[in-house]
Amino acid sequence: MSETNVYVVKTTANQERSVANLIAQIARKEKYDIRALLVPDVLKGYVLVEAPAPEIVDQAIQGIPHARSMIKGVSSIEEVEHFLTPKPTVTGITEGAVVELISGPFKGEKARVKRVDTAKEEITVELFEAMVPIPITVRGDHVRVLSKEVS
Repeated sequence: MSETNVYVVKTTANQERSVANLIAQIARKEKYDIRALLVPDVLKGYVLVEAPAPEIVDQAIQGIPHARSMIKGVSSIEEVEHFLTPKPTVTGITEGAVVELISGPFKGEKARVKRVDTAKEEITVELFEAMVPIPITVRGDHVRVLSKEVS
């Protein structure tokens, strides 16, 4: 297996996924040696492409709508490694915070966070509108933080 580098392709904002999908289709069809594509949420307007040579990436993006250009220079896997490890969904949620449930049977309800389980990526909340405060455990990505202050 030959050495690969990571090349950065500049795209139109919010078109990163479609550009990555088109690059993948073209790479398969034309048998380009593109090893991996990465579209990190935090990098708006960019697609990371792993390939052995910049010419391969340059050829692959020719004619792809919303693929603007390839940025000069190379990155290594080590430089983009932090994009590869997902952050826990409960990051930024603290005990006492006020959240809104955004999915499930209690969608739209507001609640106060009672406990955060980082290992399971779950939080236990108590609904404000409930007659009797019953703790409910939900996944961290099923809530939106409304306020962080404890009152």
